[in-house]
Amino acid sequence: MWDYEYLREMSQGISSILTYGTDNADMEGRVFKSEPFLEVEITKGVDTGIIKTKLVGDYNLPNVLAAVAVGSYFKIPGLAIKNALENYIPSNSRSQLVEQGSNKIILDAYNANPSSMKLAIENFSRLPSNNKVLMLGAMAELGKESVDEHKALVNLIKQSPWKAVVLVGGDFLNFPHPFTSFINATQAREWLQQQQFENTHVLIKGSRSIQMEKIIEP
Repeated sequence: MWDYEYLREMSQGISSILTYGTDNADMEGRVFKSEPFLEVEITKGVDTGIIKTKLVGDYNLPNVLAAVAVGSYFKIPGLAIKNALENYIPSNSRSQLVEQGSNKIILDAYNANPSSMKLAIENFSRLPSNNKVLMLGAMAELGKESVDEHKALVNLIKQSPWKAVVLVGGDFLNFPHPFTSFINATQAREWLQQQQFENTHVLIKGSRSIQMEKIIEP
């Protein structure tokens, strides 16, 4: 993603680079629509038309642009790139939209780090719904910065209104905060089942070790 300074630095010294991003790149694109699924318009580099993905969240834009850039590099026709991306259905807890009754659950529990958590929370906060529930699992392998990174997420969460917030495991248990907390995903699942929510959007995200996908298991 040519928008990211750290990738520009990492690519220094490479003789042949095909850049992708939202501006000043060989292949450019933008978010055309983000609800309920991400739609991407490629504006430069390859003709695909509007790509209507089955991915949830505009934070998946870099992933789509990377896929388009790789296809373009290998001279895959634009229509074939579009069809491949539109036919991809996410699985394994990667940006899935799961419907349970009248509730819509965004299951993005394959992995989590400070940047992906921040983007997911911000994207979810912009969702046009009055009934939004956050269920976040702790982030793993952050070393000595772990508690501070979890505190930063709590401060971010406080900036938006939520129907409920549930924080699970890890360093979410190691400092005081005003939200509901549980030791593991099994306890969080029991809590969710007791709430009997209707017409509610739920974001479930966390590190692989927390196994947040258990929350929506029967």
